[in-house]
Amino acid sequence: MESTTLNFQPTVFITSAPDIRQLPEDTGVEIAFAGRSNAGKSSALNTLTRQRNLARTSKTPGRTQLINVFEVLPGKRLIDLPGYGYAKVPLPVKEKWQLALSEYLQKRESLRGLVLLMDIRHPYRDVDQDLLHWATDCEIPVLVLLTKADKLKPGPRKSTLLKAREAAMVFGGDVTVEMFSSLTKIGLPEAEKKLTEWLTRDTEQDTEQDAD
Repeated sequence: MESTTLNFQPTVFITSAPDIRQLPEDTGVEIAFAGRSNAGKSSALNTLTRQRNLARTSKTPGRTQLINVFEVLPGKRLIDLPGYGYAKVPLPVKEKWQLALSEYLQKRESLRGLVLLMDIRHPYRDVDQDLLHWATDCEIPVLVLLTKADKLKPGPRKSTLLKAREAAMVFGGDVTVEMFSSLTKIGLPEAEKKLTEWLTRDTEQDTEQDAD
């Protein structure tokens, strides 16, 4: 029986935290969203939840310095990690973000998957590759979303997707690559399907155990 995708529209903002010590209790299931400061992370979260202002989009990339927590359902959360790699941000601030980012990814027990957003015109920058290597080494599944897909015509778009999927094989592990556009909703069904799979995996396992 094919499972239906979760409804992400009821998602609500819970809190912002400077580091993992001030996050909600480490139980349930979390999916983290990461990407360069101008990769369209906030827009993707707003599109996914059908809300205009759930995740605030800033005209100044690099403004988000906190870990933002959103709850889809009780015990099922989306985590908006600080954007990285924006040149105009002072070095001490960059280092603080990177520490919060790496600490969350390494120590958070409820993390079930990582959504890595990359501009389809500039995929696999150095920090993106570092993050992918880390996630696959730790056996964390990754969904790569090539954002702003509407910026390319259909031919180049498909070609870039195929090349990006081929490049992902180098990292090994469980890496899925899809196109995404907040403007035209390209890739939204695929993203919803993968997120639903991650968020409900523990629930399905519990149900199976109860049946045994």
